Amino acid sequence: MVDLKSKILNLPSLRTITTAHNLIPYRALGQNFLFDLNLTRKIAKAANFSSNETIIEIGPGPGGLTRSLLLEGAGNIIAIEKDTRAISALAELVAIANGKLILLNEDALKVSVGIMGASPRRIIANLPYNIATKLIIEWLRTPAAFQSITVMVQKEVAMRICAEPKTSEYGRLSIITQWLAHTRILFDVPSSAFYPSPKVTSTLIEIIPRREPLFLADRKSLETITAFAFGQRRKMLRSSLKKIGGEHLLNATNIDPIKRPEELSIEDFCRLARAYAKTS
Repeated sequence: MVDLKSKILNLPSLRTITTAHNLIPYRALGQNFLFDLNLTRKIAKAANFSSNETIIEIGPGPGGLTRSLLLEGAGNIIAIEKDTRAISALAELVAIANGKLILLNEDALKVSVGIMGASPRRIIANLPYNIATKLIIEWLRTPAAFQSITVMVQKEVAMRICAEPKTSEYGRLSIITQWLAHTRILFDVPSSAFYPSPKVTSTLIEIIPRREPLFLADRKSLETITAFAFGQRRKMLRSSLKKIGGEHLLNATNIDPIKRPEELSIEDFCRLARAYAKTS
């Protein structure tokens, strides 16, 4: 009896699959496909999953990473794909996976992945560039739903997610993500690895949700404070926070009003958020 790994390795190449199903990458969908199975297996291994976990993949496209997840022992994959052409292209893989792969023709921005499948869950994906940040922020509204989020994003986005204070990349995305999760850059992938080749380098990052937020704060208040602060990041805090009572908030938290937002720690922003929550 031919095992699953042999069946996967005997499938037509990814390039053959994309040609047969007219799966030309659409810019509007942020599609950039990975055809190198050595690379997709490296991504799958880096996610460090177990066979009893639910793996959620966003935008599988022709299925390069999906194949690798199965080859590395995934026992339950839920793949969410908006493009109906890819649904057709993945039909053979779904068939040979024998129940280990469920394919949903859905928009990842409109579904609640945190309730899909059984816990524990991990998200592992080569994310469409144009919705990566929105997806990550949305998933972190229910961080306890996931063991980890291992995703490929533009390097610029990865740097912003993992940035430290007093750097040019540090901002709202850094603060919200790190407040809710541990973040780590795993490795870069050159543009030449993708089809079509994007004009940017991509980076695989690991996001592991914290059991509790790093510091006490109301998320809505923290989002408001960081939006005003970094909306005018070159200005001093007394100016950028003026419309929401900047002087009062800064005095209440003993934060120097002439500092700029990138100089503040996550703890500082949480202090400001708590002070703001009392006034709003």
